[in-house]
Amino acid sequence: PELRFAASTGLGALSRPSRLAPSPLAALASPRRRRRGPSPSPSPSPSDSNPSTASAAPERAEVCVGDADGPEWKKVSAKRFGYKDSMIPDEAWNVLHRLRSRGYDVYLVGGCVRDLIMKKIPKDFDIITTADLRQVKDTFVGSAVIVGRRFPIVHVHDNNSIVEVSSFNTYVRGSSGNQMPTSKSPHCSKNDYLRWKNCQGRDFTINGLMFNPYSEKIYDYLGGIEDIKKAKVRTVIPAATSFHEDCARILRAIRIAARLGFSFPKETAYYVRNLACSVARLDKGRLLMEVNYMLAYGSAEASLRLLWRFGLLEHLLPFQAAYFSSTLFKRKDNGTNMLLVLFSKLDSFLAPNRPCHNSLWISILAFHEALVRKPRDPLVVATFALAVYLGGDLPLAVDIGQSINRQHDAGFAELLEPRMRGKKGLLAEVKDLAISMRQALTEMTDEYYVANAMAKIPQAPSSDLVYLSTHTVPKVVLNQKHLFWDGGSISQARENSHIT
Repeated sequence: PELRFAASTGLGALSRPSRLAPSPLAALASPRRRRRGPSPSPSPSPSDSNPSTASAAPERAEVCVGDADGPEWKKVSAKRFGYKDSMIPDEAWNVLHRLRSRGYDVYLVGGCVRDLIMKKIPKDFDIITTADLRQVKDTFVGSAVIVGRRFPIVHVHDNNSIVEVSSFNTYVRGSSGNQMPTSKSPHCSKNDYLRWKNCQGRDFTINGLMFNPYSEKIYDYLGGIEDIKKAKVRTVIPAATSFHEDCARILRAIRIAARLGFSFPKETAYYVRNLACSVARLDKGRLLMEVNYMLAYGSAEASLRLLWRFGLLEHLLPFQAAYFSSTLFKRKDNGTNMLLVLFSKLDSFLAPNRPCHNSLWISILAFHEALVRKPRDPLVVATFALAVYLGGDLPLAVDIGQSINRQHDAGFAELLEPRMRGKKGLLAEVKDLAISMRQALTEMTDEYYVANAMAKIPQAPSSDLVYLSTHTVPKVVLNQKHLFWDGGSISQARENSHIT
């Protein structure tokens, strides 16, 4: 895929992006035997219906009344949303079965439940259990480790995958909890109260869903299913309090809205914009992780549009924000922003369960910035892309490039009108593009140049924030060295730029 993507950025490919339909979750549902894990020694919780009951009445929603001013509590059969056991990967089933066999209650929780309801492919499957973290670790001796400080969880390693397991007994350190009611309604069971109280600590209502895959019941205490129907990303507690408590939720809100095509309620949108500058307080590693989630999992174009719309792009990617500002980019403008077209092409190869390495999107940012600073003949861009496609064989790329006669899209300011040149001249200009790309990358990771880039955006505050990791940037530079200086081997070049 990375080779096809590299070729697609060449001559004639930078056209108006086409929107792909979301990857159907049904693609994961290959026929297999229905899976039921070993029955736990304790009896099932009184609030969980058995599987046969859930199957008999898939359309019926059991409703409990929670807080008088809050949404109804719903227990909905997963059959209503077309759920099948095969939608859950083996690694998650293995963890669920092991914990349940020891007598612990287990649930899938968060974004994976939301995605199952929407028939989308989840990025990962998170589990919550009545076992405490030490008990979870003891259940998976040698393959589990407790991580995290503010909200510790267990990473269970299984078949080259990591399944995150949290506990009902863990409380978020540093959380104000001011908006979390603690009184138990006389009409709800102990198990309902335990689940409800945990969901109150979630970030967004659509992430506050729990799913028992054994009883096939989805528990909705926050109105998450209704917000999925409305296509809204709404905070569990008031948005101002939520974002002050954890400003990373602002970035997660953007990421979720971009991936799902959702919008924000007015209150949430107001505080996303007005508290955007607070994300600069986050740890640099956390910033890189959140931006990587936006750009490496198949929703980069939509993420960049939302980051620009809500004033976050100038904080996170100032060079790209300066480009948007200089081109007077409008939110509904389609097909004329070269950076968005490049990422649209990348999105077509990716999915939440099939991301790219972060060095790829960093390379795209540097590649585009090099073209912004010095527009190029489209034949130079095409030959550069061919060199990547061919694993670094620049002479062959030049030979093929000279035979290209396709028309390019003339709507991009980064592309000049084509002109005739010899093999030697084309070779020199391709190498010059690679040098310019390296220079752009260097400046994107330098505080002085970042501050200068932000100075080009009148509405942006002064900042020299750099969060790209120290080990990723040399990898991108190394790729360029392999391709255009040392020649490099095809296998090495492909290994360094692969999509994982």
